Amino acid sequence: MIVLESIWSFLNTALFTLGSSTITLWTVLTVSILSFLLTFITKKIQKWAVYKLLAKSPIDLGIRDAAASILRYLIMTIGFIVILQTMGVDLSSLTILFGALGVGVGFGLQNITNNFVSGLVILFERPIKLGDRIELGKVRGDVIKISMRSTTIRTNDNISVIVPNSEFVSSTVINWSHTDRNVRFNIPVGVSYQEDPAVVKRVLIAVAQANDGVLKEPPPDLLFDGYGESALNFNLRVWSRSFIDKPNVLRSRLYYEIFEAFKREGIRIPYPQRDIHIKDMPEVKKPDERS
Repeated sequence: MIVLESIWSFLNTALFTLGSSTITLWTVLTVSILSFLLTFITKKIQKWAVYKLLAKSPIDLGIRDAAASILRYLIMTIGFIVILQTMGVDLSSLTILFGALGVGVGFGLQNITNNFVSGLVILFERPIKLGDRIELGKVRGDVIKISMRSTTIRTNDNISVIVPNSEFVSSTVINWSHTDRNVRFNIPVGVSYQEDPAVVKRVLIAVAQANDGVLKEPPPDLLFDGYGESALNFNLRVWSRSFIDKPNVLRSRLYYEIFEAFKREGIRIPYPQRDIHIKDMPEVKKPDERS
C-alpha cells in the first residue's frame, strides 16, 4: 500500500503550469496513451470504411480513401480536444501555443503544408489514382499509395519510391493509364533495299497479330517511315493492355519473333553501308633529292 501511494505521489508530481492547469506526469502519460489509442483506432476505422463498408460502392477507391482520410483527421482532432478537456487541461491557455504553431507553419513547415494541400488536390482532382502507370522525371512505376503528404510508386524492380505530393502538382507527369489502359507502342524495323515493302508489311502484321500481348482491336498497322542511308525504315504500331507496366518486354518478344519470321521469309536486315574514297597523296621528295 505504501508503495502504491509512493508511485501515485510520483505520478502526480507537477511538471509545469499551463494557464490555470497544472500538468503532472500522470497527465502527460494518460494523454500520450489515449492519443496513441485514438490514432490506432481511427486508422483501423479508416481501413474498414474504405475496404469493407464501401467495398461494393461505385465510388472510386481514391475518392473513398480521400474521404476516409479527412474523416479520420477530423475525428482525431475532436478526440484530442476531448482528451485534453477530460484531463482538465485549460484549452484557452493553448492559444499562444497555437499562434506559435501557426507562425511555424508559415515559416518552417511550408513544405509540409504544400505537400498536404497538394495531396488534397491529387485525391479530389485525380490527375493520378491508385493503380496508374506514371512517369515522373526518371521514376517510372505504378501508384500503390496516395497519402496526405506523399505518394508511393513501385517500380518494375519492386522498389518503392516515395515522392512528395507537391511534385505531382508542380511538375510534368506522364500518366499512361489516366483514362484508358490501352497503350500504343512503336516498334522501328529496318530492312534491305532489295526487299519488297508489301511482303515486309504482310510478315510484320502477321507477327503482331500472333502475339498474345498485342490487342486485336485496335488492329496493328505498319507505317513506311522512309528511306534511310542503308535501309527501308518501317514503324510497326501495336496496341497492348497487359504490357503497360513492362513495354520493353513486349518490344523484346516482338523483335525475337520478327527476326525468326524474317529468317523464314528470307528478308534481309541490312548492315550500315559507307562509301570510302581514297585519294592519292603527292609524293614528297627527300631533302637530298631536291638539289
